[in-house]
Amino acid sequence: MAKKRQILQSVPLVAVDLGSHGVRAMAAEMTTGGLLRILGVETSNKFECVERGIVTNTSDAGFMINEVLKKLSNRVRVEALPSAFVCVGGRTMQVVAVHSTRDQVRRKEIAQPLLDAMEVECKQKIEARNPDVAVLDLVPYFYKLDGVEQEHQPTENQRAALVEAHFIAFVGKKELEQKIVDSFNRSAKRLEHIYVRPDALMNAITTDEDMANGCAILDMGAQTTTLTVYKGNQYLYNKVVPLGGYDITRDIEQIGISLAYAEQLKCKYGYASADMVSTNYRFRLPAPTMPQGEVAVMATEIADIISARLEQMLTPLLDVLNAEASRFRVLYVTGGAAMLQGLVDYIQAKTSIPVMYGSHASWLTTDTPDEMCMPTYSSLVGTLLLGADYRNKHPEVTTSGEGILDIIKEKTLTIFTDQTGY
Repeated sequence: MAKKRQILQSVPLVAVDLGSHGVRAMAAEMTTGGLLRILGVETSNKFECVERGIVTNTSDAGFMINEVLKKLSNRVRVEALPSAFVCVGGRTMQVVAVHSTRDQVRRKEIAQPLLDAMEVECKQKIEARNPDVAVLDLVPYFYKLDGVEQEHQPTENQRAALVEAHFIAFVGKKELEQKIVDSFNRSAKRLEHIYVRPDALMNAITTDEDMANGCAILDMGAQTTTLTVYKGNQYLYNKVVPLGGYDITRDIEQIGISLAYAEQLKCKYGYASADMVSTNYRFRLPAPTMPQGEVAVMATEIADIISARLEQMLTPLLDVLNAEASRFRVLYVTGGAAMLQGLVDYIQAKTSIPVMYGSHASWLTTDTPDEMCMPTYSSLVGTLLLGADYRNKHPEVTTSGEGILDIIKEKTLTIFTDQTGY
């Protein structure tokens, strides 16, 4: 995880997050100092085509992608944003460990085509073992050159006879990858590359020290909540609970009010626990389904509803951390639902691991509006960073017009509860 990026292309970076909130897109350019200057953000908050992190309707998803990127083009005053990097997650994600070895017979320079071929071999290994899955992303874990381990990808000035490449692969059902590709086909936009949300978040909010000493990220979305655990620069564990902020809103709705009023109550007056409520406001709200046409509810009652759902969402995830709490130095909380008042304190009371909001602000230029530093945008920022790395590694993709459709032999999706070796 290099903390400095350079960009070799003048084309704006565009990231699209296909999340349980709908479709969100961000455009940015990278400065010579390796920081991102945000050019604009657009969102379509519709759940119809993405359910619990999975694309369910490619036609609607394609329309939403096209709509969001068109609005983004107008916002950043660029005639067209023809391509984008995509970030995905969801309840079906899995991770496996995979490696490849090349014996060059004699010591010689390690060329990029050799490393690319090793990546392709690793992907093929996984898919050959299970034809129903595809590989969304391959994340380098470490390399060995003549038996000597190193974390970073070898450069072409390094020499070795025996080259080993070890990766962590995010995998999932082939149909999921195809739905993402089909969605972009329908949008008439080029898909440059697919990344998974745990990798994007890791790049955006963790430090090298975090990864070395052990850390975890709790990503709280609209319809899914995901825990990813890291240690020694390795993905150790990933678990997804198919519940999120939208489920809390639906719970509040059950008192008889509209979904819109429920969302307002949650965002403006909701707390993670009733004992955090400083002023016990009494709300009278329209409730057409009630005999009297309205409903009265106390702020503490709203907090009790929220707390009950949080308990269901977070207990199975925090149990994982608490079982080996001494191994981790920090738990970062991020995602749109992470903005709930008192959430960090609520989680901190249930674990001995230090808890804080994850921040991607160190990657942004000083003139960035404060709103862009909110946890809502961490996955997009991480995707932009990964996209910059990808363009530097594959400059021909940007200039040739090729994208994922032309090099689909490289990547896919899923969620992991176990790490398997291949």
